[in-house]
Amino acid sequence: MDERIGMMATQANVNKEALLAKYVAERDKRLRADGVDQYLRLEGQLAHYKADPYAEPIDRDPVTDHVTFAFIGGGFAGLATGARLAEVGITDVRIIEKGGDFGGTWYWNRYPGAQCDTASMIYMPLLEETGHMPSEKYAHAPEILAHCQRIARQYGLYEKALLQTEVTGARWDDANSRWVITTNRGDHFTASYIGLGTGPLHIPKLPGIPGIETFKGHSFHTSRWDYDYTGGDPAGGLMEKLADKRVAIIGTGATSVQAVPHLARAAGELYVVQRTPSSVDVRNNGPIDPEWFAGIATEGWQRRWLENFTDNQAGGNPDEDLVQDGWTEISARIRQKLAGLPREKMSWDAIIAAYEDSDFEKMEEIRARVDEIVDDGETAQLLKAWYRQMCKRPCFHDSYLQAFNEPSTRLIDTDGKGVERITERGFVVAGTEYEVDCIIYASGFEVGSSYERRAGFDLEGRDGRKLSEEWAEGMRSLHGVHAHGFPNAFFVQPVQGANLISNIPHNLTDIARTIAAVVGKAERDGARKVEVSREAQDSWIDMLLQGPGRMRRAPDCTPGYYNNEGQEPTPAMRLSIGYPAGPSAYFKFIENWRSSGEFEGLQFER
Repeated sequence: MDERIGMMATQANVNKEALLAKYVAERDKRLRADGVDQYLRLEGQLAHYKADPYAEPIDRDPVTDHVTFAFIGGGFAGLATGARLAEVGITDVRIIEKGGDFGGTWYWNRYPGAQCDTASMIYMPLLEETGHMPSEKYAHAPEILAHCQRIARQYGLYEKALLQTEVTGARWDDANSRWVITTNRGDHFTASYIGLGTGPLHIPKLPGIPGIETFKGHSFHTSRWDYDYTGGDPAGGLMEKLADKRVAIIGTGATSVQAVPHLARAAGELYVVQRTPSSVDVRNNGPIDPEWFAGIATEGWQRRWLENFTDNQAGGNPDEDLVQDGWTEISARIRQKLAGLPREKMSWDAIIAAYEDSDFEKMEEIRARVDEIVDDGETAQLLKAWYRQMCKRPCFHDSYLQAFNEPSTRLIDTDGKGVERITERGFVVAGTEYEVDCIIYASGFEVGSSYERRAGFDLEGRDGRKLSEEWAEGMRSLHGVHAHGFPNAFFVQPVQGANLISNIPHNLTDIARTIAAVVGKAERDGARKVEVSREAQDSWIDMLLQGPGRMRRAPDCTPGYYNNEGQEPTPAMRLSIGYPAGPSAYFKFIENWRSSGEFEGLQFER
C-alpha cells in the first residue's frame, strides 16, 4: 500500500479511500490504553538536572504587603497584561514567576535552534509599543527572551515582581474583597485583582518508558538543556563537547524538528528516536529588511498584521496576505476549494469535503518533499506523516529533513510503539539495544492535565468554592476570561474565546486589553468586586456548544496532545472550544463588547 499511496502524489486526484485506510492503520499502531497517563513528571530521581539551569537562587525576605493586581506567570500573558494595565494608569502590578526572569516558555526553552513557528511580526507581542524590529521572519529564542525582558523593563514590571517563586495558594477574602496569595517562599500578601496566565507549556513531561530511571549516562529534557555537558549556547554555537559522544534524542515533535539539525552537526553519532513523524513543510526563514520594515511600521501596524493573519488563516476572505507563511497557505488552499463550489451546493458536508480534499493534497505534497530531500529511500519513507495535517501541530523547517543526510545521523523508527525500555547503557527498540552516552528527551509538556495540576495550586473562590470543583466537568467561563464564583479573577488563555491556536499571543494580548478595560472601569467607579453572572456564563457556554467543535478530532487522527492521545474526549476537552463564528469574528465581537462600556454579563459591586 505504501508504494501505491506514494505514487499518488503526482496524480491530480488523491485516492481518499486508500489514504484514510493508511491513516487508520497508522493511528491504530499508536493507540495506548493509558493515554495521557503514559507520561511522567520531571521530578525526584527523574529530574536528572537542576530545576533551573539558567539562574542562581535568589535569597529574599517574604513579602507581606498589598498590591492592586497580582498576576501568576511571567510569560507573554503576564507581560501583556502588565503593559495594558500600565497604559490605563494601573502600575501597582506584581508578577509571580517560577523562573529566574520573565519569558515563560521562552525562559525555559533554550535548546539549540529554538525559534517561533509563527512569524515574528505577529508572534512577538508589543513590537510597536517597544519599537522593536524582529531580526528574522521567525526569530530565535534568545531574541524572543530579550524582547520579554524589554517589555518588563519598559513597563516597570521588574520592580515588584517575585521571580523564582511559585504560588501555593490563592483564596478570595469576600469580607475584604481581595485575594490572599501564598507562595513557596513564605510570601503572604493580598491583591485586589488576580490574573492567571500559567499557560499549557511549562510543566515538562517524560515518556513513561520502563527503566527510565536506570540509565547511567547523562540525560535531560529539552527545556532544561545542559550546555555545560553539550557545549555551545542558545544562540546556536557549535556543541563541541558532543563531538565524541553518542547521543539519542527521543521524540520528533516541533522541538526535535528545531534541535535535530544542530545535534546532527555536532554529535559523533546521533540517534533520532521516532514514534510518530511530524509533517514538516517549508519555513523559508530569512532576515527582515530594515528599509522594508520602516515602510510598513506605521501607526497601528502590528494590530493590522494580527488582524490580517487571523482573517487569512482562520476566517474571512481578505484581499491580501501580509504574513505569507505556511499557516495562511493552508487556509488559502481551503478557500480556493470552497470558491469552486456552486452556491447551491454550499452545505456543511460540502465544506468538510472541500477541507478534506485540500488537506489530503497538501499532505501528499509534504510527503513528496521528504523524497525530494532525504537521500536514503528507507529513511525517507519512515519520515512521512500519515495523518491529517491538523491532527498534530504542523511543523515548518528548512534543515530538519536535510539533517538525515548527515552520515552521523540515524533515524530509529519504533513503528508507532515507542521505546521498549531504557537500560543502564542506552535504549531498546524492537529488541535491539543502542548504547549511548546521552539521552535527550524531546517529549513536550503537560497539556491534557487539570488546570490546578498545571498551575500548582487550586484557586479558592467565593464561599470556599475551589476551581477544581467548579470545573470538574470542564471549564465554564464568559469569554474564557471570567468565571462565576471567582470575583476579580481573570484567566488569560485562548479557550472559550478566540481559540486561535496558530498564533497564541494574539489571544493573550487581546485578553490583556479586556482586563485593562474591566479593571479600569472598576477602579474609576469605585467597584470592589467584578464577577460574571451565572446566567451570562451559562448563556456563553450554550452558545459555544452550538458550534462545530474542532475538525482535528477526526476519528482517524494519530494520537497526540491535540486529541487526548487518541482517547475519548474528556468533559473538559468537549468544552475546549472557541467562538463558533471563528477567531476573526470573536476579536471583532470582544472589541465591541469592550468599547461599549457596558461590559454585558459582568456585575460591578461597590
